[in-house]
Amino acid sequence: MKLEVKNITKTFGEKEVLKGISFSVESGKALGLLGRNGAGKTTTIRILMDVFRANQGEVLLDGEKFDIRRVQIGYLPEERGLYPKRAILEQMVYLARLRGLNKKEAADNARKWLKRLGVEQYEKVLLETLSKGNQQKVQLASTLVCNPDIVILDEPFSGLDPVNSQILQDVVSELIEDGKLVIFSSHQMSYVEQFCEDIAIIHHGEIILDGNLTSIKEEFGKNQLVVSDRRLEKEAFAGLLSERLNSLAEVTGSSKEDTIVRLKEGVDRNAFLKALIELDNVELEHFETYKPSLNDIFIKVETDVSGVDEADKTEEVAKEVE
Repeated sequence: MKLEVKNITKTFGEKEVLKGISFSVESGKALGLLGRNGAGKTTTIRILMDVFRANQGEVLLDGEKFDIRRVQIGYLPEERGLYPKRAILEQMVYLARLRGLNKKEAADNARKWLKRLGVEQYEKVLLETLSKGNQQKVQLASTLVCNPDIVILDEPFSGLDPVNSQILQDVVSELIEDGKLVIFSSHQMSYVEQFCEDIAIIHHGEIILDGNLTSIKEEFGKNQLVVSDRRLEKEAFAGLLSERLNSLAEVTGSSKEDTIVRLKEGVDRNAFLKALIELDNVELEHFETYKPSLNDIFIKVETDVSGVDEADKTEEVAKEVE
């Protein structure tokens, strides 16, 4: 199964929210749909769910016009939508029957997922009596109760402690292994890296970066190295590199203990390593290819496309993705 979003545009009044969004995802894979608040992620998801209609463009499933009535979709929204004053099993069965299951199938599936997520003991209690983490697990069980082929998860790890987070990680991995088509939206980049082969980053209604995550990381790490010295502090070492080896490389950033440099055009890593070793008072401790995290990539592309002061923007975006 292959889901394709092609050149989707959406306006509300005079405001153009989506400006030709395109991406695709296949069964057995997860796509990370990323962007800052207000970028257009939720609007895109609501078009997939047929809550909104696109002004232009199309959504295809296996090359045919996507009809939400012909496929089971499980959607976990960021803003939770279950009834707080209803018993959990009762409303899960109700929701499953709305999606076409008979009463027995609905009850069996509901109990299966409540047990899988460790909240089966609460099936007869009101949702509002549960902790936030357990409410989140019930919400996920309701998302999966219809055995969906397409699963859309919007900030699924919100409010979960480490133990419950691990349970949910296992479930998401199982969904992908079982051949489900998964769209995963989150500001928690470590989870996106864990599950998603491909990503699409939306900025003000436009895709500014998309493709295979491994390939994107390789491209962003190209011609960059991570280096550190055994004796010199990071700031002093970076200053030394900028002063003595600026014809070979430029300092582009740092991690907790290391300095990140980009080789100048035509300079290979062996030449830089030789020059580095020959510097007085340098005792090299760390030298390897820079492997950027998705968080690093996200901040970089957002900074570049926004055209604002990098230091201010990095701090602002970093707070949002924590």
